[in-house]
Amino acid sequence: MSIQQDLDLAAQALATLKAKGADSADVIISGSQSLSLSCRLGEIEDFERAESRDIGLRALIGQQQAFVSASGADVSMIELLADRAVAMARTAPADPFCGLAASDELAKNIPELDLLDPYEPSAEALESLALQTEAIARAHDGITNSEGAGASWGRGRTVLATSTGFAGTYETSSFSLSCAVLGGTGDTMERDYASHSTRHFQDLDSATDIGNRAATRTLERLKPRKVKSGKAAVIFDQRVSASLIGHLLGAISGSAVARGTSFLRNDMGQQIMPAGVTLVDDPLRQRGLRSAAFDGEGLASNAITLIEDGVLKSWLLDTATAKQLSLASNARAGRGIGSPPSPSATNVHMEAGEQSVADMMRDIKSGLLVTELIGMGVNGVTGDYSRGAAGFWIENGEIAYPVSEVTIASNLREMFKILQPASNLTFRRGVNAPSILIPQMSLAGL
Repeated sequence: MSIQQDLDLAAQALATLKAKGADSADVIISGSQSLSLSCRLGEIEDFERAESRDIGLRALIGQQQAFVSASGADVSMIELLADRAVAMARTAPADPFCGLAASDELAKNIPELDLLDPYEPSAEALESLALQTEAIARAHDGITNSEGAGASWGRGRTVLATSTGFAGTYETSSFSLSCAVLGGTGDTMERDYASHSTRHFQDLDSATDIGNRAATRTLERLKPRKVKSGKAAVIFDQRVSASLIGHLLGAISGSAVARGTSFLRNDMGQQIMPAGVTLVDDPLRQRGLRSAAFDGEGLASNAITLIEDGVLKSWLLDTATAKQLSLASNARAGRGIGSPPSPSATNVHMEAGEQSVADMMRDIKSGLLVTELIGMGVNGVTGDYSRGAAGFWIENGEIAYPVSEVTIASNLREMFKILQPASNLTFRRGVNAPSILIPQMSLAGL
């Protein structure tokens, strides 16, 4: 269907919901197409093409609300869905914080963020890309097996309309390429991978880049050693440093703060990171993987500083959690087809520091460079942190040997207070951070 047809369908659904008795309502329509395949050892293993079109209706009657959703949205379904939504709203428990965003807060202009690449690769093109990537990785001496390579393309459209006067849409595309291989033999085998995802095909790393990176990373991990238990400096490589930012985002989500389940719930305006550390959330980044022209309630997207000079400056807020906290929404509502809006970050990055990773390592007598994290031993209420890790041991300022089967532990509050960002920030994901040094953590090994 065309964009205009989706907008017309959303308008019809709103009118029907109001006619059935809803005081206010909103409608979201999501459509997607995707093509993906994977290969292993030079043979195609999986091939999938998918198309979907879903619609979600929210009906509000006073302080009661209900949601219904369906696949394959069309005009014939609107009456039935509206009946169900309004009937459910009438019997739903009261929620004093539910409601739509006010009309004077809604986005008036939808910016162009260059999120759609019209190029649609053929199955043959993706097959060639995946096979070439794996072949390049397997050609390295010491690579003995493969978990395969994969290539994919996708295209999506989001339409949101509210009874308070908002109607907007944006379209996105996505391209990805990945490869994972193994090196060594028997009990001494090691595995690693490389991957990349972009909005535009021309920005995607080449098969040569991905294949060589996957193989090189795997070979570097051969013959790992164990380390003794104790305390040491830990550097989170760029590949894993964004996970620390992810834990922070969970802790400053308005819903976690309102429920009292965040270890940072009392820290607004407090110094939680060293001076000089800044964290920004920018939904308006051109070609960003999490960019959005408006949020899940129709509010205008805008960049906000979450951490400024080490000080916590903002929660992630949608309309409901903002009401709970007696604040105003900062347009951070994420949205699913059949669920209420909830706080969600967009393109987040920690600004780069001044030291290179090499300079950081030069000052470390004994420490760990983490390139892979395993498990999810993180407590969002207390901030306690414990995860399995693998990477490389640092000795006298240089990489000494690969390390496996070590557990790193601390508390996120303490880690945030002493972290040091390196200078190697690049923008490759939805959440981006440079390598991050934590001067001391507990290590559990031998």
